[in-house]
Amino acid sequence: MLETNKLEFLETLLSTPSPVGYETAGQLVWLNYVKGVADRIHTDAYGSAAAIIETGKDRPLLMLEAHCDEIGMVIQHVDEKGFIYINRLGGSDPGIARARKVSIHAQKGVVRGIIGHTAIHLQNRDGNAKAPSWKDLFVDIGASSREEALEMVRIGDPVTYSDDVEFLSDEIFTARAVDNRIGGFIIAEAFLKLAEIRDELEINVAIVNSVQEEIGGFGARMMSYTLAPNVALVTDVTHATDSPGIDHKEHGRIILGEGAAITHGTANQRKVVERLVHLAELNQIPVQHEASGVRTGTDTDSIFHSRSGIPSALISTPLRYMHSPVEMASLKDVQAVADLMVAFAKSMSADDTFSLFG
Repeated sequence: MLETNKLEFLETLLSTPSPVGYETAGQLVWLNYVKGVADRIHTDAYGSAAAIIETGKDRPLLMLEAHCDEIGMVIQHVDEKGFIYINRLGGSDPGIARARKVSIHAQKGVVRGIIGHTAIHLQNRDGNAKAPSWKDLFVDIGASSREEALEMVRIGDPVTYSDDVEFLSDEIFTARAVDNRIGGFIIAEAFLKLAEIRDELEINVAIVNSVQEEIGGFGARMMSYTLAPNVALVTDVTHATDSPGIDHKEHGRIILGEGAAITHGTANQRKVVERLVHLAELNQIPVQHEASGVRTGTDTDSIFHSRSGIPSALISTPLRYMHSPVEMASLKDVQAVADLMVAFAKSMSADDTFSLFG
């Protein structure tokens, strides 16, 4: 189990709503945790944030990156009876939305509601039931008219599920936004460890919590261009494929609790990956392996081709039930990702280039 202060940070970070495009509240939690040991803080116009350790001028910069945004919904229409119709923010699944409690993040504060679900007694039971689309779903906030509802909310307000963090054991926990608030936790923990040994480092280190990954990796693209790191390690979640009904031949074999997942191929530069694999073996850090054939589907795809190219690699936390209100992860895997990032930073020398030809 985590130390009390780390556990409180993790639970607060996971619980603070930060839907894509509306990430500021979560970013403030994150910045408050890391700013005390940073030499410099940098934020940009869209809300991405970085904390930086500067050990020397003109030294290489290692960027440890995660994204802070979560999927959610957004108010699209309010009808004459005060029912609210929503659409998705990012990759939200309408099939799991009915009969769930939600929070609408309105200008005047949080408005509670539920996504309506017609009682089974009243449903048309002709055997042809279909999964709902977003246009079929509505939120009930107890309003009796459009005018009353619009006094409480407005078109464009973001919506998140109202689900708390829960530990099922000392290691296994579930929450609404593990994807990818856990990445922000990981890079923060790595940063604090590196700050303790800053005199031993031959490089500068920036941890970056980027916005808008869920709609295209835009925050990471902006920050990579601004900071121009020499090498980048990205952390996100990946699918744990050990729950029932998942074909390993199609989706690979990643097991919850068996370590960090190192991705091979596409945006993952081979020398950086080889260094990670070697360090995992050297430091007895448990790792698993997965392949990327086209895109990683993470911020790595936005970072590696910035400017003249940034040698990059993806290290992921296995996650069950991704893009749902009950995402599940293991602290063992979280620790493995953080430990591997720290080991990589310690291994870097001032003249590391990760050239494929040298």
